[in-house]
Amino acid sequence: MKNNGKSLKLASYEDLFKNEETRQEEQQERVQMIAIAEMDDFPNHPFHVCNDEKMQDTIESIQANGVLVPAIVRPKENGRYEIVSGHRRRYACMAAGIVEMPAIVRKMTDDEAIIIMVDSNLQRETILPSEKAFAYKMKLDAMKRQGKRTDLTLSQVGTKLRSDAILAEQVGESRNQIARYIRLTELIPDILEMVDEKKISFNAGVEVSHLRKEEQQQLMELMDYGECVPSLSQAQRLKKASTENRLTKEVIAEIMSEDRAADIKLTLGGSKIKRYFPRDYTPKQMEQVILNLLEHWSKEKQN
Repeated sequence: MKNNGKSLKLASYEDLFKNEETRQEEQQERVQMIAIAEMDDFPNHPFHVCNDEKMQDTIESIQANGVLVPAIVRPKENGRYEIVSGHRRRYACMAAGIVEMPAIVRKMTDDEAIIIMVDSNLQRETILPSEKAFAYKMKLDAMKRQGKRTDLTLSQVGTKLRSDAILAEQVGESRNQIARYIRLTELIPDILEMVDEKKISFNAGVEVSHLRKEEQQQLMELMDYGECVPSLSQAQRLKKASTENRLTKEVIAEIMSEDRAADIKLTLGGSKIKRYFPRDYTPKQMEQVILNLLEHWSKEKQN
């Protein structure tokens, strides 16, 4: 058939007489094989994909058995797919030379996708503080946008709960601890990395997060120069000075140069040193002998 000189494609016989049940079946979710090259990362994905020992185990497993758990993706307007769950599996497939992987294609809103993405990754055994920080923030923001919707969070019983209370119940953390994790998102990348690497304690990192970005940068420069990191008490004093608008480079240097020798604690187990002393020696006598030996050792070292 032609219309204004243009050919019109008629619907096929099967399309015309396809019943409603068949149409619904075709719309149901099912596992499909999708080319890895057509998959894009989730925007601002907070979880790192590292080529560590566990990743090598995943690669070997996929080489031997294939991908056992399908990824979850959602279709994009340009015909590609956005990974909601399965970034590590996609990486492992690429490393193993596999060009496609099984995935469930699911249409979902941005907030629905964020919640599923976070929940699927929080099941991992090891999660960095920075990963939790941004994941908790993303999910909490999504839950707040959903308002009273609880179909993706809790049953209707929880509709009167605050979003942070619902999140706390889901992840097994207190509301205060979740807020402390989210505070870490205010750290500059270099300091946040030091928290991940445990060079700066989690608690000290939370305190430092209250500093302005330029103050954090000044602190980072001093840490690089002096090869030092703030203790919790120092971080608290830095925060206090920042709140009072008096945290200059000089104040940062003064706080960071404070003697921390008093924080050093050394414990020697009794079983380790008793064998060097007569049985009738008291702990006080043992201590005196050790101090005398250390003093003698110190003098020899100086000479």
